[in-house]
Amino acid sequence: MKPPTSNKNSAQKITQERQSIDLLKTSESNTLLKIRHSMSHVMAMAVQRLFPQAQVTIGPWTESGFYYDFDNPEPFTEKDLKAVKVEMVKIIKHNLTFDRIEVSREEAEKRIQLQGEFYKLEILAGLVEPITLYTLGEEWWDLCAGPHVSNTKELNPKAFDLESVAGAYWRGDEKKARLQRIYGTAWETPEQLEEYKHRKTEALRRDHRRLGTDLDLFSIEDEAGAGLVFWHPRGARIRLLIEDFWRQAHFESGYELLYTPHIADIHLWKTSGHLDFYNESMFKPMEIDEREYQLKPMNCPFHVLTYASSLRSYRELPIRWAELGTVYRYERPGVMHGLMRVRGFTQDDAHIFCLPEQIRDEVLAVLNLTEYILSAFDFTTYEINLSTRPEKSIGDDSVWDIATDGLIEALNSKGWDYTTDEGGGAFYGPKIDLKIEDAIGRTWQCSTIQLDFNLPERFNLEYVASDGSRQRPIMIHRAIFGSLERFFGIMIENCAGDFPFWLAPEQIRLLPVTDEVLPHCEGLLSQLHRSGVRTTIDRSGDRLGKLIRNGEKNKIPILAVIGMKEAIAGGASLRSRYDGDLGLVTTKTLVRAATLANCKQNSRFLI
Repeated sequence: MKPPTSNKNSAQKITQERQSIDLLKTSESNTLLKIRHSMSHVMAMAVQRLFPQAQVTIGPWTESGFYYDFDNPEPFTEKDLKAVKVEMVKIIKHNLTFDRIEVSREEAEKRIQLQGEFYKLEILAGLVEPITLYTLGEEWWDLCAGPHVSNTKELNPKAFDLESVAGAYWRGDEKKARLQRIYGTAWETPEQLEEYKHRKTEALRRDHRRLGTDLDLFSIEDEAGAGLVFWHPRGARIRLLIEDFWRQAHFESGYELLYTPHIADIHLWKTSGHLDFYNESMFKPMEIDEREYQLKPMNCPFHVLTYASSLRSYRELPIRWAELGTVYRYERPGVMHGLMRVRGFTQDDAHIFCLPEQIRDEVLAVLNLTEYILSAFDFTTYEINLSTRPEKSIGDDSVWDIATDGLIEALNSKGWDYTTDEGGGAFYGPKIDLKIEDAIGRTWQCSTIQLDFNLPERFNLEYVASDGSRQRPIMIHRAIFGSLERFFGIMIENCAGDFPFWLAPEQIRLLPVTDEVLPHCEGLLSQLHRSGVRTTIDRSGDRLGKLIRNGEKNKIPILAVIGMKEAIAGGASLRSRYDGDLGLVTTKTLVRAATLANCKQNSRFLI
């Protein structure tokens, strides 16, 4: 990442970054947006030609395509999708125009009632004037703000595809009508479409849900409830390694660890404001001994209470506390997705309580720690966003200026490019969000650094300043992984289940060719275990070919074949997933190589 240009102050930086955001809106991205939005209308027109009873609802573009939601009496099939695609090609080849028409609310309502499409009435009720609609030829129209291409001849009939049908609820509310959502993708050229399909195929190959089952890492059991993760022994082993690395990195960076309860009296959540602002994402309270208790959706109030448990001096600050704290949040059934969106998960939370003049150094230290931890898991390319003060906010101007300048100075010290979302911060403080890029170019939101002027005020947090006065500390929320579950899912997909040697739940598998070599295998197993190397013996008695295939299927980094030749030589013949056949090595050489590969993150197993 190239270092950003230097700035005199935060206002100048914000202006420059806003201009950078505008520049990113290239003609290419605008063209794709118009193509996809226009293609969604073509699809809706085709559907209603073939299925006259189908009612359209909404049809936006997406990052890679488009979709439209339909209320149709019968479910759409794969055969139906093929027919719709053929009809879309016909529509495109008719060179129909897209025309924008501005109408009164009364005229729009009259048009909708003539169509008998009553979902559009509800959409219309939520629109502010001017009311616009787009026509497609003389046959079809929909309420729409655009943008669109001017004519279907600008759409390439060989550069789109219809991908799937999924269920969706009207307005995203499971209590309302269940609709059918048809997904499609559209590009400028057939070559772009093929590249997209290749990326999609690769993403499916890396899907953490499939790999989680294939590699026996985790499961989500319906009998226990949706969105609750069961870590199987192999997945739990990896989680333990991640946690141990995380803890050691935090100790070395001056943090202390906390353990806090999973529930608390509901009044705590009233004081924190979560009950007012976050209630929809919280589980219902439970009554115990005539008091209401709430499963925690966040760890923050517990760290605040810990700080408030005694009067602090400015000499104690900064205080850095971290916790791998499990939280519980209600997610609607339709949005849960493997490990990426669950109802119970463990956040790698930390909170820093500091003086205003310490913000810059503390944020820089967090950025350094974030880079160190993420790079250990092979994430080294980041997309960084700074969000500044919104129009509605709390706190003094001077504190906001100090906080924002501190974030900017820390980012500039790192030499990291970033964009600025002016006014995009929370009402209680500015923040930095960091997305990581995976092996196939996707970005994932993980790390956050959030300044908070709200909770210290709500809980009346204080420290004794050097002049003896009582002052409010600055509170910094920060997470690096975001949650262990989601990060684990991202990590699985990044490496396609081929974990680096130091993280592999089973690092070496010994493959005895005959029972006669089992004593040698047992001796080698014992030495490797004493050296901290995770090793097993395949005792299935299968032929060597099958033993090797099973090891490769389980993505074991090192397979050690042991026959009479290897037993007599006091060693093993090694096969590496990364480097192929490594030949016959002695037990001493194998133990030394495995131990060295275990000592440093992302190191290779080398003979």
